[in-house]
Amino acid sequence: MTPFTPIRAKSVASRGERRLIAEIRRWLGNASPRSPFGIGDDCAVLPASRHAQLVTTDPVIFGHHFDGSVPARAVGAKLLKRNLSDIAAMGGKPVAAVISLALAPDTRLDWLRDFYRGLAASARQYRVMIVGGDITQAPAGFFGAFLTLHGTATGRRIVTRSGARRGDHIYVTGSLGGSRRGHHYRFTPRLAEGAWLARRPEVRAMMDVSDGVAKDLGDLTPAGLAPALCAAAIPISAAARQQARQSGRSPLAHALGDGEDYELLIVVRKTAERFERDWKKRFPRVSLSHIGSFVPSAQVPADALKLADYHGYEHLR
Repeated sequence: MTPFTPIRAKSVASRGERRLIAEIRRWLGNASPRSPFGIGDDCAVLPASRHAQLVTTDPVIFGHHFDGSVPARAVGAKLLKRNLSDIAAMGGKPVAAVISLALAPDTRLDWLRDFYRGLAASARQYRVMIVGGDITQAPAGFFGAFLTLHGTATGRRIVTRSGARRGDHIYVTGSLGGSRRGHHYRFTPRLAEGAWLARRPEVRAMMDVSDGVAKDLGDLTPAGLAPALCAAAIPISAAARQQARQSGRSPLAHALGDGEDYELLIVVRKTAERFERDWKKRFPRVSLSHIGSFVPSAQVPADALKLADYHGYEHLR
């Protein structure tokens, strides 16, 4: 079902902004606190924190991040979860979110209701307060929701994308390449894993996989070094193998390039054996794959995976 309807009585145009905001408050329920800590004032008020503040933002746009095959509840959950994945990648804890909507007048009320109910359920699950936002009119046939998520560090340390050194190991959680078969909205943000990793002194850098390992790994790679990856070590999902049978591309190409995996790419210093044992003990149901290491650019082994042959998602192309 698309978010739109030609029947005015079933669209947001039948409500107007004030009545629609009242409906949104009702749809969110206890996922949104009362003013001034929730919807109703010019600004939301966030509780003070002893730790560093984290802020991230990501949208969902019809025709780009989802289509009519994705249930409205799943779209609302995806909007929050893709932002949660960014917080996880820095070892943080989510706190509160604001949402801006660009709504076409022909947006279905029942679709928007289910969108907010999915968002609210996800917010309750991950203990995030929905504290405000904005609504603006968009052209017919357009739906865009833009969420800004505030979080805090879970300790003194924040893990960033910088910090990798020669000889460091490269790991990835979970499996890769399932986005085209629904993983892009069914995933679980790695919040607990990210917070645990931030406390590990051997973890040097980290990020989440949103545009595909083939592209994202470049953001972890320091000048003068290159990732030497083992193709056999890449954790290819069953969905990627199924997709490959239809697309004619290799399962590895889907795993490295489709994007929206929302797994964690982790850089670990040389002494990694204890790290792997501790991971298995703490997260027995989440796989951790050692996929390679960083070497000088001129010393990449001949049998290493040639990442230049694969491409992640490129925005604005």
